[in-house]
Amino acid sequence: MSLTAWIAVAVVIVTVYCLIKRYETRLVLFTAGLFLCCISMKPMMALDQFAKSMTTATLIMAICGSMGFAYVVTHTQCDKHLVSLLAAPLKKIGILLIPAATAVTFFVNIALPSAAGCAAAVGATLIPVMIRSGIRPAAAGAAILMGTYGSCLSPGMSHNNFVAKISNMDVMDVIGLHTPFTLIMMAIGLVGITIVCLVLRDNKPSQEELDAYYAQAGQAAEIGRINILKALAPLVPLCILVAGNQWFPAVKMGVAQAMVCGAIYTLAVSWTNPQQFSKEFFKGMGSGYGSVMGIIIAAGVFAAGLRATGLVDAFVAGLKASNEIARWGGSLGPFILAVITGSGDAATFAFNEAVTPHAADFGMQVPNLGALALISGSLGRTMSPIAGVVIVVSGLAMVQPMQLVKRTFIPMIIAVFTLALIMV
Repeated sequence: MSLTAWIAVAVVIVTVYCLIKRYETRLVLFTAGLFLCCISMKPMMALDQFAKSMTTATLIMAICGSMGFAYVVTHTQCDKHLVSLLAAPLKKIGILLIPAATAVTFFVNIALPSAAGCAAAVGATLIPVMIRSGIRPAAAGAAILMGTYGSCLSPGMSHNNFVAKISNMDVMDVIGLHTPFTLIMMAIGLVGITIVCLVLRDNKPSQEELDAYYAQAGQAAEIGRINILKALAPLVPLCILVAGNQWFPAVKMGVAQAMVCGAIYTLAVSWTNPQQFSKEFFKGMGSGYGSVMGIIIAAGVFAAGLRATGLVDAFVAGLKASNEIARWGGSLGPFILAVITGSGDAATFAFNEAVTPHAADFGMQVPNLGALALISGSLGRTMSPIAGVVIVVSGLAMVQPMQLVKRTFIPMIIAVFTLALIMV
């Protein structure tokens, strides 16, 4: 490798360190990419990539539309009605509450693709239900956390749209490609969390644990009677996309269009102030561009820096030597980085931007490698004690983050190795 490539290796190590230390993700990725382009005497490569990523139409439409819809669903409390509807039958099934809560969270996370937002909506309802049913607070929180990679099946998830773009595929086709593997990961999670909680005797909490939880927990606001029409609102865009893609071609539409239809339905059934509703929708769109598109843009600049130094070419050349290296690199790479940084986004976007487009060079397909990276990044985030969603759930369950991770790490490790073996 060239001198600049070795410098790039050092910069990657420093970048990972900065992400572990929780420095601002977009700043870290952009600065690292710009620096690498500058030492390669190609500063315009970083700036051109920045401009190019800013105007990726398909990603902007899908991500901003999805975030706008997510904001109005939260604003109208339709998410709480959906969770309450799904939770109603679960109150008297004992230890089976654990896998049932994981399944409910997984399902809701498809409709509400933000892991932290979904965990907050589901956890606020189900965690107290589980604890009152005789489940330890740590197990109740871990059950919710285990379901927060359901967004892998969501057309609103930014990674699905990114893989669709670089694969020149429709986002629903990408989701259809990896759905069987994602469901297998879900099955491993369901069985794994149940076995771990049984081994730890989480269905027999001590009185001290319960007293500690009730001493800290405030009374969550109840929504009262469940409104079925509101409960269906988060599912409307998903139903439109699936129906249009599978059964009714006449209503086939893009993600952004489906999100707008869902927002119109939500406004109609919620009878909320239209002016405030509009403000929330466009506030969500702006947040989507700043928080999600911002990471994609910064990751693009970082990947441009890696390409400018020749590190990507050297890495691809190494992958060409063995399909096994690609298999484990595409699965364990994003997984490990997600565990140590607490975010599956930065690692997955950087990998899919820099390496995945070259999949054909080492005997793989672009959508398969991209999907492998996005699923493994989500699995890694689910067992990271510094992930935002872990911190949210630990707060709801009134336990330390490590108490949750202790229950999720074995199933997640089994899942990522299984994924690498069956998907490539």
